[in-house]
Amino acid sequence: MKLLEYQAKAEVARAGITVPQGRLARSADEARAAARELGPVAVKAQVPIGGRGKAGGIRLARSPDEAASAAQEILAMTIRGYRVPSVWCEELLDIAGELYCGVAVDRDRRGLAVLLSLAGGVEIEEVAEATPGRIARLWPDPFAGPQPFEVRRLTFDACRGETVPGGLRPVQLAAQLVPLVRSLHDLVVRLDATLCEINPLVVTPAGRLIAGDAKLEVDPSAEFRHPDLAAAIGADGDAATSGEDPLEVQARQRGLTYVHLGGSIGIIGNGAGLVMNTLDLVTQQGGEPANFLDIGGGARAEVVTRALEMVTMDPAVRGIFVNIFGGITRGDEVARGVIAARDALGLRLPLVVRMTGTREEEGRQLLEQAGIIPAVGAPEAARAIVDLARGGDTPATAGSAR
Repeated sequence: MKLLEYQAKAEVARAGITVPQGRLARSADEARAAARELGPVAVKAQVPIGGRGKAGGIRLARSPDEAASAAQEILAMTIRGYRVPSVWCEELLDIAGELYCGVAVDRDRRGLAVLLSLAGGVEIEEVAEATPGRIARLWPDPFAGPQPFEVRRLTFDACRGETVPGGLRPVQLAAQLVPLVRSLHDLVVRLDATLCEINPLVVTPAGRLIAGDAKLEVDPSAEFRHPDLAAAIGADGDAATSGEDPLEVQARQRGLTYVHLGGSIGIIGNGAGLVMNTLDLVTQQGGEPANFLDIGGGARAEVVTRALEMVTMDPAVRGIFVNIFGGITRGDEVARGVIAARDALGLRLPLVVRMTGTREEEGRQLLEQAGIIPAVGAPEAARAIVDLARGGDTPATAGSAR
């Protein structure tokens, strides 16, 4: 779950970190009223994506009329595929320098990592690629959290060879970062977040640290633990504005384990390991998987039907590979699901079905009787679906597609 900036800042403020005053506006008139109250403002598009400034989604307004004009233009925009439903009108900050501070899940270390850089205001991925040495890292004890001496050491590592923004000395910066980093870490743990970053962490001429922007992503598997956050995200629009992939939202509503990958070969399998192996096989043959879709063990015909419906909702899909190992899942049930989906949806996309295990012979017979010739070997099936998707012809083995 990706929170919008104003939502993330509300959580950061509750954690005790200073944020600028702001007001949410969904119209030009509301932006004008916000500017009357706050004075000069930054009008910022509320979309769950970076690069808003480069796209024209952040404007400075010195008067209420300028704020209204900026809001009207930004609310009409679509930024990197996301329409802008609202703007955050925030008091202008006097900026002496910018830092980056974030806490994120480090899957390699199986824990949380604290990142600090004096190269604030730039996406951290760009900094990591261009000048990785400018990012200092800390992996705190997961139970104790970051200790003051660790945060001070992190600060001195980040400041080594750098000029601290705002004229602060490293020891002065560390004194403010100790409580800030500990609060940020506690916030991530409390909200089951996978990422919480402040970029830029503004240094004012007086040497104070203020969260100029905030990004917060909560593990969707923990949504049931945070119904208030889920409700807040849902209240500000549908998946197109909340940062969730629309196809993944549809899959969740259908009770399917689905991840949208963006390629052209739809993948359906039973068991996460088998599906991941199928992704690799398709990639090895030069194809690009469109999705990860695991129908699980014991999936019956109706589940297979829902899975095929789900895959064909992606307009980029040019072929479908169904790879089933029959343990708990029966081959004849899978075959019935494939046939039912083809007939119900009128599919005409190339389709390759490979199954082995329980009742595989019965399943293959059902497919053959329905005009779908199943594949036997997984590598051969992967090669076949990639070739068929590239050629655009519907083979005798497919009998299905949009």
